[in-house]
Amino acid sequence: MHKVLVDLHRVGGNKYNGLYHFCYQLGSHLAAASAVDMDLCFYVPKEQQHLFGNKIEYVTQRSRDKLYRFGTGRFDVWHVATTLSWYRPFNRKTKNVFTIHDLNFLQEEEYSASNKKKYLRFIQQRVDRADHLTFISRFARKQAEENLQLHNKPYSLIYNGCNILSSSGTTEPSYKPARPFLFTIGQLHSRKNFHVLPALLAGNDYELVIAGLNNFPYTEKVITEAKKHGVEDRLKLIGPVTDEEKSWYYQHCQAFVFPSVGEGFGLPVLEAMYFGKPVFLSAYTSLPEVGGEAAYYFDNFDPAAMQEVFENGMKDFNDHNRVAAILQQAAKFSWDKAAGEYLSVYRNCLQL
Repeated sequence: MHKVLVDLHRVGGNKYNGLYHFCYQLGSHLAAASAVDMDLCFYVPKEQQHLFGNKIEYVTQRSRDKLYRFGTGRFDVWHVATTLSWYRPFNRKTKNVFTIHDLNFLQEEEYSASNKKKYLRFIQQRVDRADHLTFISRFARKQAEENLQLHNKPYSLIYNGCNILSSSGTTEPSYKPARPFLFTIGQLHSRKNFHVLPALLAGNDYELVIAGLNNFPYTEKVITEAKKHGVEDRLKLIGPVTDEEKSWYYQHCQAFVFPSVGEGFGLPVLEAMYFGKPVFLSAYTSLPEVGGEAAYYFDNFDPAAMQEVFENGMKDFNDHNRVAAILQQAAKFSWDKAAGEYLSVYRNCLQL
């Protein structure tokens, strides 16, 4: 039986990070797929050895594996499932699948020019070693083509699925808005572009609730913009939330707003759409692939232009009952489908 190792070590990291959710969802759905023609082995930290059940073989991630790991030749395929993973097979006979999520660090103020070059060199090394590349969006592929040498290697475009959050499993959060509110979620890094959002509060009574880790220098820029527009009292930076609390915010918000200029996919967009909510997105990066024609887009971030898009979008949503179209768009993305497509890539590498 062929052995396939899937590097899911990010399930041992920050649970509020998109890569954690990618690894958790991919692992869960690969395990559920019960492939009978290969043995799946999940590379995870020791404390996560039973996260995906007892029918999966687990391989313990160790920090020293960055330098060398004996025995990687026992795997026929090794899937490097995150862009900046240090871990890879050292046996040249092992086929290597490499997933590129994005190169968003190139858009972040937090990274120096030297660090950006260092990360690009690192990713190029992973590309050079790969036998098959996968991308989570057309944008991710385009970004890679513009910044890396892909050597015409075979590749697949495999979209992420929609994280299904239960409306019945919601929990009232510690901060419960007292008035209608707009919602967004993400770590407060510059590429999220959240500082343009306070302008949407002008001329209305909404609150803006931003969930996610916010102990970063960029947070002050968001607060400064809120002060500039005189809406600081209606900007709520609530920090990380549980999935149950997040569900509550999706269920009760008036709209989801996500002006990011650095997304390889955009999982929160699908989560909000699963609740039938109007979503207002940046017209850039991968977001139009996710939102499709069911979303409303900011094609620039001038306050007056954003306000016009928001007002027209809310009117369209309320006047024409767009919920069905939004739910239909979210349903196009399935983790079962994604897991099946990754299994097909493994089989192709094994020539099964």
